[in-house]
Parts: sequence; structure tokens; C-alpha cells
Amino acid sequence: MILRLLGFVYFFAFLSLATQFAPLLGEDGLTPVSQFLMRVSVANGSIARCFFELPSLFWFFNSDGLMTTLAWVGAGLSLVVLAGYANGALLLALWGLYMSFVHVGQDWYGFGWEIQLLETGFLAVFLVPFLDGRPFPRTAPPTLVVWLFRWLIIRVMLGAGLIKLRGDECWRDLTCLKYHYETQPIPNPLSPYFHFMPLWFHKAGVLYNYLAELASPFLVPFGRRLCALAGLCMLILQVILILSGNLSFLNYLTIVPILSCFDDSFWAKVLPRALVERARRAREEAVASKPQLVASWVLTAVVGVLSIGPVANLLSPQQAMNTSFEPFNLVNTYGAFGSVGRERLQLVIEGTTDKKLSEKTVWTPYEFKAQPEDLKRPPVICAPYQPRLDWQIWFAAMSDPSQYPWVFHLVWKLLRNDPVTLGLFAGNPFPAGPPHYIRFRLFRYNFAPLSHPGGFWWERTELGLWLPPLSADDPRLLRILRAYGWQ
Repeated sequence: MILRLLGFVYFFAFLSLATQFAPLLGEDGLTPVSQFLMRVSVANGSIARCFFELPSLFWFFNSDGLMTTLAWVGAGLSLVVLAGYANGALLLALWGLYMSFVHVGQDWYGFGWEIQLLETGFLAVFLVPFLDGRPFPRTAPPTLVVWLFRWLIIRVMLGAGLIKLRGDECWRDLTCLKYHYETQPIPNPLSPYFHFMPLWFHKAGVLYNYLAELASPFLVPFGRRLCALAGLCMLILQVILILSGNLSFLNYLTIVPILSCFDDSFWAKVLPRALVERARRAREEAVASKPQLVASWVLTAVVGVLSIGPVANLLSPQQAMNTSFEPFNLVNTYGAFGSVGRERLQLVIEGTTDKKLSEKTVWTPYEFKAQPEDLKRPPVICAPYQPRLDWQIWFAAMSDPSQYPWVFHLVWKLLRNDPVTLGLFAGNPFPAGPPHYIRFRLFRYNFAPLSHPGGFWWERTELGLWLPPLSADDPRLLRILRAYGWQ
């Protein structure tokens, strides 16, 4: 169950990479990998030093064609794991390949679930024989590795719970969920229904969140029944989060180590009888593998040493979220939603073919694949797939353009009707030719009443320009493009 769900998560991680690599990270993308590696090498010196500072295969080759192909290879290998065929060599390849992409992914791959997938994927390498890839191999999975998965979920949950207690005041007065469903990065079709629940429901949700993240982890080490109870409590929280929003593959990934809380006697009650019988026979015939046992002890020692930094961070009043303490992301510290926005700020990108701007200028919006723009379009379901431009636009709305310089490259691409970049959007509003000006407007979005009067799912209030109109010959735009090597 652990391996199949991990294969599922890996598949969507590689799928979103393969389908978005070219417009985001390719040679003609918004933040090209080659330029990023060049800047890092200038700062750090030799390739060997760069590799150990930022481990990635792409220090040695980084052509668009090869990297896109490897992303699709990762998606294909993930399906093999999902089908139940996994060995250490295959899982090591998936881990190394995804780590290579994450470390060159820049802003687009700066999310906590990237390093959480790397830590989870590395542990899984030691859960199975290195070469035997059958669903029921002759060697038993090391108990120590199962406990390392439990140690992972303890840290994930405690990190998420403690960052809330130390963070936003609304977590302490139990009102954060009053805002969260509306202001989260990408709401889904059920989010409005969660949002309009009464205040007591939101307060109960925060209390349950504390139960799952701050109390349940302490039950994990104390016997199979309490461990399973803790796992069930944590599992329910992840299911609620999946139902109420689009948090990429984070919640599915978090369920992976939660499954280690349930032993075979639990699964025997919920899985098909034929599968349970096959597992029982395999378990009776399984023998311990001395090399695998040694590897699990070495892994446990490494995890123990590398846990010092994350545990110290958990205990610190200045707790950091989603941080690695070594370059390979083997043992990390986690956290989510330490603060919750009280209003949903939303960027709308618009273009016009008018060559001279006036009050009569007609502006046409670009529609994102998942972010709201059209007030009559209901929220979408996209998780566990992650539309990464949509996520970054959500962050950008809470800041200013100087903090997100790639938006100027995006403007340049839209002014040229670049087909690869336009693939990041739901469509091209200027099929007959590129716009002459592009601008960004800032709005406050709110869910419309559940009755959807006039078919509206959203209401909005304009807050002003986030980025003024820019044309392809605007010296301000050209100066920024040259500064970043984009022209």
C-alpha cells in the first residue's frame, strides 16, 4: 500500500513536470535552467563543488529535449511502482531523478512537498529488495524502515501543528478556517460549501486539526492499537484537506507514511481476501535479508544524526517551515499554513490590441487553468496535478512585481503570443495576433452566495493596478529583460 501510493504521487509529480518544463524551465522558458546553473556556478566555482552544494544530474547535461524525456521516463517508471512492481534500484532512480529536477526548479519547485517527496522516496528505497521487484518478494521488509516512516509522519504532523500555534493568531482563537477555504491557493468545487459553514464548524475543524497534528503523533510509538488510532485520526485530516481544496499532491504524499501506522492485521480486514491470502503466504515464506538488514541499520543511524537539526527546529520558538539541513534533503523539517490570509488577493492579466491607450480601450483577460478569473466559472479540481504558474500567481498577488521578476518575462512572452507560454493558460484570447499592451490588475475575490445568483461563483472588488500597461518596446520592460539575460 505504501509503495503503490508513492508510485501514484511520483506519477503526478513527474506529469506536472513533463507538461510544464518547457514553458517554465526550458531554454526559452520563463526561468531557464541553463541560466540558473550558470549563475550558481559563477558563485560557487567548480562543477564538483556546485554538485555537492546543489545535487543534480543536470550539472552535466541540461538540454530541453533530454530533460523533458527524463521527466516522461519518471512518469512511466512511477506507473510501474503504482502497478506494484518496485525494487530499490527503481526507487533510487526515481528519487535521484526527481531530486535533480527539484534542485534546478527555482521558484516553481520551492514548495515543502518537494523535499517531503524526496525524503519519503529515499526511505522507500530501503523498504524493498534492491533487485527483486515482485509485489511479494522473498525477503521481508525491514521493521526499522517501517519505523522510519513513522518517525517521518511524527515530524510532519508536529511541524504543521507547532507552526500554527506559533504563527497566526487566528489558529489560537480557532477562527483560521473561517478564512482558509476562500483564501487558499486554489479552491475546489467544495471549498465554497466549507467556507459558508457556521463558525462553530470552523472552530471544531481547528480543534480537530490540533488533535491530528499535535496529539496523534505521540500515540504512534505505543502499541499497534494506539498507533492505528493515531493513523486513522491523521488520515481523516488529510482526506478532509483533499475534499476541501487543491493542495497539489501534498495530502496524498502525507498519507504515504501514515499508512505505516497500520499493520497487516488491519489491512487484512479492508483488502480483498485473495490479496490478503497471497500476502499471508508470502509472509510465511519470507526470510530476512542480511544485506538489507545492515542497510536499514545504517539508514537508521544516518536518519538519527540528521534528525538533530529538524528536532531542534521543532523545539525552537523561531521554528522554520519546510527547510533542509543538508543538500540531499534526506531528513527535513516541515510545516504548512503558519499564517492564513484574511482576504483573497487575485491577479488578473489583461491585454489589448489598441496601440494608443485611452479610457475607451478594451482589455481582454487571460484565463488561468485553475485560478479564478471568470466570475461565473466554478472552482476546478486539479490536485494532485499542480499548475505551477497558477500557484506562483497566487503568491505574487500578495507581494509586488520586484519580488517576482519572472512576471516581466511572462509579459514579454505574451506580447509575442509565444505558443509554449500560452500553454500555461486555459486559452489564447488573441488568436489573430499578439496584443500591443499587457497589464496586471489586482482584485479582492470572495465566494458568491451558495445560491449563485446570476450564475456567479465569485464576487470581486478592484484594488488597482499591480503592473502598469507594458508594450514590447517599453524601455522599462527591455531594461529588466536585459538585466536578467532574457533578451
